[in-house]
Amino acid sequence: MSVASLDSTRWKATETVLLDIARDSWSDPAFQHLIAGFPDDARSDPETLLAHVEDLTRKDIKAVYLKQLQGHLWKTGYSSGDLQTPLFDDVIPVLEAWKKAGKSLVIFSSGSVQAQLQFFAYVKEGSTTRDLLPLFSAHFDTVNAGPKLEKGSYEKIYNELSQEAAKVTFLTDNVKEATAATEAGVYTVVVDRPGNAPLSPASRAEFAVIRKLSELP
Repeated sequence: MSVASLDSTRWKATETVLLDIARDSWSDPAFQHLIAGFPDDARSDPETLLAHVEDLTRKDIKAVYLKQLQGHLWKTGYSSGDLQTPLFDDVIPVLEAWKKAGKSLVIFSSGSVQAQLQFFAYVKEGSTTRDLLPLFSAHFDTVNAGPKLEKGSYEKIYNELSQEAAKVTFLTDNVKEATAATEAGVYTVVVDRPGNAPLSPASRAEFAVIRKLSELP
């Protein structure tokens, strides 16, 4: 069984949608309610709001109010066709091969399950989109599994799926998540993609590291 992390939430793909919605709906009580949890100094205008969102994303801060805004943006953007999920070229062929080989594919993300469903239902493929949800057998987030930096969350996932820890492979781009999963007895692989935080020599020595999913044995 493979469990993948989905924490590179692709805010770059939502920036235009966020600005458009913020500019068009700034005075709308519903939109102001949506961003009410943001710090006061981040709610002065749409550009300042976006700058704050980018700062949180860059620092990998999982603020609850950010996740609420994310869910709204994804729902609006995907339903309107303004958003399509970009994936690296190797992802779809490898996921299909794993599924065909009988592996169970599961997502564990700090993004909500609802956000995951939207994310994988509108994957960009050429000039259109493709629904990849049939490839996955389960979705977990910090609500139904627990914090991603605690080993108990990974124990809960493999127990709920009736799997032995040693038979589970967890893929992530976050070394702290890799540490928690390893402590839970899960075989963990760090995916070193372009744009990810640089890995230290110590991390490279501690964990298996791949650049493409096709490199996984």
